[in-house]
Amino acid sequence: MRCFRKRSAIPVLGVLIFCLLFMNLYIEDGYVLEEDKRVRDASTSQLNTDRYAPLIKEFSNFSSSINISYQILAGMPSPRKRYLTIGLSSVKRKKGNYLLETIKSIFEQSSYDELKEIVVVVHLADFDLSWCESIVQDISRKFSHHIIAGRLTIIHTPVEFYPILKGLKRNYNDPDDRVKFRSKQNVDYAFLLNFCSNLSDYYMMLEDDVRCSKNFLATIKKVVNSRKGSSWITLEFSKLGYIGKLYHSHDLTRLAHFLLMFYQEMPCDWLLIHFRGLLAQKDAIRFKPSLFQHMGYYSSYKGVENKLKDDEFEEDSIDIPDNPPVSISTNMNVFENYEVSKAYSSTEEYFWAKSPSSGDFYHIIFEKPIKISRIKVNTGSEDRPNDILHHGTLEVGERLVGNKKVKKCTTYLRLGDFNNGNFEMEDIDHKVLFNIDCIRILVTKNQIEWLIIKSISIWITEPINH
Repeated sequence: MRCFRKRSAIPVLGVLIFCLLFMNLYIEDGYVLEEDKRVRDASTSQLNTDRYAPLIKEFSNFSSSINISYQILAGMPSPRKRYLTIGLSSVKRKKGNYLLETIKSIFEQSSYDELKEIVVVVHLADFDLSWCESIVQDISRKFSHHIIAGRLTIIHTPVEFYPILKGLKRNYNDPDDRVKFRSKQNVDYAFLLNFCSNLSDYYMMLEDDVRCSKNFLATIKKVVNSRKGSSWITLEFSKLGYIGKLYHSHDLTRLAHFLLMFYQEMPCDWLLIHFRGLLAQKDAIRFKPSLFQHMGYYSSYKGVENKLKDDEFEEDSIDIPDNPPVSISTNMNVFENYEVSKAYSSTEEYFWAKSPSSGDFYHIIFEKPIKISRIKVNTGSEDRPNDILHHGTLEVGERLVGNKKVKKCTTYLRLGDFNNGNFEMEDIDHKVLFNIDCIRILVTKNQIEWLIIKSISIWITEPINH
């Protein structure tokens, strides 16, 4: 296989550690296409690392690009590094073609300023060159100004760079044509990731049949900014397959090598779960509302029907909080791994503490003083509706004192009390005249019930100049 050549070997110890990590990874519950429902038994979901030990040695240098000669069919990425690359891989479908609508949605749902920070790369991964040429002509006619501006590039990987796609392993009792389809798809994405590795700071994986929410980039930037200082491998902006999966661009070559090494083992979305687990992100970090919706009616596999939709998608997600970078502390008795940070995001995670007492607090300190326009805090959950803050107040503070480990504000201003476990206030920037350094949620009465802080949302305005 031409793409598996000329890689230096790694030390034996590194190989053993790598293999052991893989052997401990299991497929987690996730999204499965309707036409591909199957039982994912843990005993069969492990990657067969013994079989691939030689490939692990060959692909030891995960930071280097895979040696491939791409064909640039249209456009050329700008030499200026962008904020986000959006990657699409597309093949000829027996029924329907949604690629142009997907590209249209990406550009139409972005503002003029957002377009300056985006580059879209389309990998036409079909071996039918006449089809590729036809699609290039259609895209070029409709999106010529984006191609000229360096926002849209179309590539193709010649067939000679692909591994052999016959005699593949039939895991999960898939028929041969299904195994070939999903194995080739893994290679398609690997080659796309490899091409995109140096184009931007972040990379978004999409399918070629999706619709985008308005100003999705602004939301992504808010989320990334709110997680500044924390470690993550994948952020998910859709609950479907590998739609809306965000990566650091510096991880793309490693992910490309990974997909190539295990391309015939399992579908791409399952491999993505293994990849983030290998890099120490055990749980999915998914944000709501979803920013991308599956719109295709026919699958690219045999044209079978695929009606799956993301019920958490919102086309106009204009109410996304800013949640600037913070440090958080509490004196409550935290239950297991429901840490304080899990309330300060729009994920499905939450903070959970055992029965709080009067005087207990949840303390937020901002990296720099800010002006806040709106605060919204929700406690409790659908499963545990009584684990709310029954008696509490929310305060904002100024003038930080203390050292790097322990800080607090010298002055606090009470904004209001929690009502049925929730707090929400708008126009705070008109009511609080100082720049805010801290927010404190204060328990004002002992409660028997435990406390879940489900979400803390903060919207900011420009800070006052000192």
